Amino acid sequence: MERTGEQNPALSRPHELTREYKIFHGDDPKPVSDVTTQIIFTPPDVKTFKIADAQGSATGKKIVSAILEQEVASAKEDHQRDISRANYIFVFLHEQNFGVVPEYVLHIIPKRKDKGLLLGDIWVDAKTYRVRQIIGVPLKTPSFWVKDLHITVQFAEVNQMWLPVSVDAIATVRFLGIYTLSGLDLAPPITASNMPNH
Repeated sequence: MERTGEQNPALSRPHELTREYKIFHGDDPKPVSDVTTQIIFTPPDVKTFKIADAQGSATGKKIVSAILEQEVASAKEDHQRDISRANYIFVFLHEQNFGVVPEYVLHIIPKRKDKGLLLGDIWVDAKTYRVRQIIGVPLKTPSFWVKDLHITVQFAEVNQMWLPVSVDAIATVRFLGIYTLSGLDLAPPITASNMPNH
């Protein structure tokens, strides 16, 4: 699994993606915010983001910024947050079929109380050893405003790179209650060869 992760072209190929987040408050089916972001990765460890468009409540923008700041810090810290034996204790839970693909479900327990390390479960493709899904809670909250954060990240192959394609979260925001966030990549990432000059 570690070897497969290290060989992922996404770690060595510059790319840019546009992700849209819809933020919902409580049980309201109508989003209170709609935030479009651009995330740019420059190997080996520089990730930046900018908010391209934000509609609705400013709280949504705060939650998205807190989550993306965690992504940026995670890239900078080299392998400090990798799903690896250096960072986690792994406990095998069971095997499960994801559609037709057999997967191993493992419980991950961080070895340190670092920002960005998650306590939770991962789903690993039994054939390729790629992590398909992570569900967990950060051991340290990403910001003063966000008290509890429950994150689900799903991965897929896009342009020969293994990347997160959706990020969902449930956050308890201080003084404001529970918010649900749904983030989806709007299009395949733009890689260096077809990246416009900034």
